[in-house]
Amino acid sequence: MVFVTWCWWAAPALAEEEQCDAFGVNAQLPVLTNTRLEQGTTLLCNLGYAALVSTISHGPLWAAEHLRAGDMDAAARLPRSGHFYADPRWPDGAALSDYRHAKPYDRGHMAPSGDQPSLQAQAQTYALSNIVPQASVLNKGIWARMERKVRLLAGREGELYVVTGPAFHLTPIATVGHDRVYVPSSVWKAVYSPRYNRAGVYVCKNVSVHPHCDQVTVQTLTRNTGVDPFPAVSAQVKAQAWRLPSP
Repeated sequence: MVFVTWCWWAAPALAEEEQCDAFGVNAQLPVLTNTRLEQGTTLLCNLGYAALVSTISHGPLWAAEHLRAGDMDAAARLPRSGHFYADPRWPDGAALSDYRHAKPYDRGHMAPSGDQPSLQAQAQTYALSNIVPQASVLNKGIWARMERKVRLLAGREGELYVVTGPAFHLTPIATVGHDRVYVPSSVWKAVYSPRYNRAGVYVCKNVSVHPHCDQVTVQTLTRNTGVDPFPAVSAQVKAQAWRLPSP
């Protein structure tokens, strides 16, 4: 696995971590429990999130964030704006042209722009290394509502660790664009509260007709996707379902 960070660092905003591993619980980023996923992966560190990208799927396998109550207040006051762009650190990633005729799919953020408390951090979420093809009706509907609920939850809990990613369960895997960017069968968001030592996961079907979200344990997510979002969290916590707010 390759590690790449941004070569420029401005004055830090509230959510901007000094070290990439600070986006993980106890400084441990998510791990791949399915070793077949490791091929062609690169770790990209940004101001507001870290992402593991794959030259196989041409997108992120996960994006990790550390959300704090103060960050969410600052993010709420920040105007939402941004332009999608191919990540210059990742030449084997997706191109803008891959999404040009991708309907019914949007360019779906894994680490949301709405989580970011600075314009610079927000801009980095528009890199295609943070994007998967996401059904428009899901992206603009229940998924967007769930992202807002997680921000509100971070305000109540004080802080949260959040990891978001795609799952590919259908065969054959659908693709978009010349680079054959993988289309997820579902997208998920894992949430951990250090304050109460509890965790839960949203899993949403990436479909254009009647998309819906379920909630599962971290243990179930890891078994089904090969991604452990919180390797520092105990197996007991991962096996228990924290009932997250309904979107």
